[in-house]
Amino acid sequence: MDELPEFDRKVLEVLREPLETGEVHISRANHAVTYPARFQLIAAMNPCPCGYLGHPTRACRCTPDQITRYRTKLSGPFLDRLDIAIEVPALNEHTLLAAPDGEDTATVRQRILNAWAVAHARQHKPNGVLTTAEIDQWCTPDEAARALLHTALQKLNLSARSYHRVLKLARTIADLAGCDVISAPHVAEAIQYRRGLG
Repeated sequence: MDELPEFDRKVLEVLREPLETGEVHISRANHAVTYPARFQLIAAMNPCPCGYLGHPTRACRCTPDQITRYRTKLSGPFLDRLDIAIEVPALNEHTLLAAPDGEDTATVRQRILNAWAVAHARQHKPNGVLTTAEIDQWCTPDEAARALLHTALQKLNLSARSYHRVLKLARTIADLAGCDVISAPHVAEAIQYRRGLG
């Protein structure tokens, strides 16, 4: 979904249930039916209505009220059901014209397949669909990670749902790194990926 805040708020709110449960329930006068609806939601939005808030060379022309109204089109409960929110700043021309760096796709793909296999060998399902009881069983952080989570709960006012999503995300980050134990760096990275949802 591109330009996420431009969608009708009621439409976005309807996505909460399938994002949470992987099912959609439709009820009519004499009939109710449930359909499977597990999907991956990828969405994008500008930082403000004009799109230039924080741009290195162009000035934003939005008022603070316009920016607030734009961002509050997405409710807290809707945002709570998203795992990752990453801010992607505008690139300057030097960075845009430079040769790309980083790993090639085949290397990244293999690391993902390895992490997927580890998760399935451990719990017979992906980390993203673990239940609360399964999170307690398979996503236990070490002491340093637990202390970091405690601080994050206090400072960021994470909900129980957000807390569990951070743990599942940290479990995945640890799996990608080839680590059996969820440690503080894994939790810190998972928290950073949720900072944009606050």
